[in-house]
Amino acid sequence: MALFDHLLRDIRSVVNRDGVQNAIPPLDGALSPNDRLDACTPIGDPLPGLDDVVAAKDGGVYVSMGKKVLRLSGDGLATRTLVAEFEGEAGGLALHPDGRLLVCVAGRGLAALDPQNPDPRWLETADGASFAGLTSVTAAPDGRIFMVEGSIGRAPGEWRHDLMEKRSNGRLIACGAALDSAQVLLTGLPYPYGLAVSADGRQLWLGESWAHRLSRFALEGSGIGPREVVAGNLPGYPARLHPDGHGGFLLGMFARRTHLIEFVLKEDDFREDMLETMPPDYWIAPAFAGGSDCLEPMQIGAVKALGIQKPWAPPRSYGLLVHLDGEGEATDSLHSRAGGRYHGVTGACDTPHGVVIAARGTGRLLLHRGELR
Repeated sequence: MALFDHLLRDIRSVVNRDGVQNAIPPLDGALSPNDRLDACTPIGDPLPGLDDVVAAKDGGVYVSMGKKVLRLSGDGLATRTLVAEFEGEAGGLALHPDGRLLVCVAGRGLAALDPQNPDPRWLETADGASFAGLTSVTAAPDGRIFMVEGSIGRAPGEWRHDLMEKRSNGRLIACGAALDSAQVLLTGLPYPYGLAVSADGRQLWLGESWAHRLSRFALEGSGIGPREVVAGNLPGYPARLHPDGHGGFLLGMFARRTHLIEFVLKEDDFREDMLETMPPDYWIAPAFAGGSDCLEPMQIGAVKALGIQKPWAPPRSYGLLVHLDGEGEATDSLHSRAGGRYHGVTGACDTPHGVVIAARGTGRLLLHRGELR
């Protein structure tokens, strides 16, 4: 039976060698590689565990890092103030129209922080199932809150396990402004990571990492309309999606897709043996950062020469921020290539200072002065 399965797989690869699931689109046009992300200005000292950023209404920036949420303000965003500290890792952030800060907290759920009340309000379950790891949250102009859970029962820090086990059990959840009436809108999602409401408040946009897909749904009453796929074969793994303030979006891609990783995902025997016998840091899998450990995969001459990572090498980690217009078309991008410094972009937001970018691979906040359009 195993021999027959392998034979069928080989026949499919020959007959449908350019199929969507096999073909990784090239980086060209608005996505052409450059070094603009490496040219961005670092903001302050590194922030270990840096995860997401969202702009405050007064020009400041909220940042999630480790178990904390910080507020950056002042000249050059140099002033850092602790906003909240949780028992679990703080992840996705969003501002509610009423001024509350919404925070995804690993192992617990969604926290709503009211500036007038030091004690957060919590949403911890939906349809009787608790939240192990919400990855992103957003709010509509009418006050409704939408959130996504990357994988039921699995913390966000185990995202690499989720990919290598080929799981697809994420959820899209909605609730009222008071964190009430929580309902599950979609299940069986391949690691939903990014979520945003369009500028006109009529659409909900969703990014799914393992499907390399960006979709949108019409907001209808208390629910959503049918899925409309905007981009069905992205060149990387989409992370968070934030409005750009001009009707478009800023989409972080936390890693590039590579033919080697796609190949490993199809070779089940090898993949299962790798998961059982090797530490996760050494799996042939995407990474927020790489190149610092001699035991990592992909250390051969096509990747490094004389200890220098080649910019055009197949990347284990990569830095990529994409600007999308209101229809989801890529119009501009910032890159940090295989040999660059700022990899693992998990979020970005538009501020009066410029675009603030979270490069999780190095724990650095970056400032791109100017607009992406």
